[in-house]
Amino acid sequence: MSDEDLTGAGAGAETLDAAATDLLTKLSAVLGDAIVEHAGNHGDLVVRVKPSGWRLAAETARAKLSCDYLSFLSAVDWMPTPSVGESEAGSDTSAPVQPKEMTFGVAGSAGRFQLLACVESTAHHWNVLFKTDIDETNPVVESWVPVYPGADWHERECWEMYGITFDGHPSLRHLYLPSEFEGHPLRKDFPLLAREVKPWPGLVDVEAMPGEAPGGDDEGGDA
Repeated sequence: MSDEDLTGAGAGAETLDAAATDLLTKLSAVLGDAIVEHAGNHGDLVVRVKPSGWRLAAETARAKLSCDYLSFLSAVDWMPTPSVGESEAGSDTSAPVQPKEMTFGVAGSAGRFQLLACVESTAHHWNVLFKTDIDETNPVVESWVPVYPGADWHERECWEMYGITFDGHPSLRHLYLPSEFEGHPLRKDFPLLAREVKPWPGLVDVEAMPGEAPGGDDEGGDA
């Protein structure tokens, strides 16, 4: 890896400071080609690794970087939010403009789904954000639970909400949803009732008043 690569300039992002560069050097010595891309983000190191190196990234961070604390583990669906029809949106212009094409965050992505995890060193006060691409047709990756037991809850949530399977997890089971629930609510293509035209459930047939045509029109002619 060249000096330019280590500073993050090759990734077209922030220049890494000395501490982040040292962390990247230690990671690269173990992960090697498993590192796909890296970048600086507000002074923090972001490292994107191949799915095959996901577990190794956790092991390396714990053993070589003294990252003893898992801050969070979650997923992201980069697919643009489905557009809302003008009839449903009305004239409200307060909603933020949504992207029409798929865009990605720092250190890029190979597709729609990514897994993210942030680990920290409580002794040295540094942290690293890891990312890995998740195959949309076969969303499976190794579990971090053997390395960071606190990943248990986070991985269950990702499995439930995004449909990502964690190989080696001791017990993937629902946290929030009933066991018979179908689908993954945090996927952008999950059908939300608010986006569908549904008849109002309380709507009933109302008998017209005397002298009034069905639908509320007055039968008396011109006023």
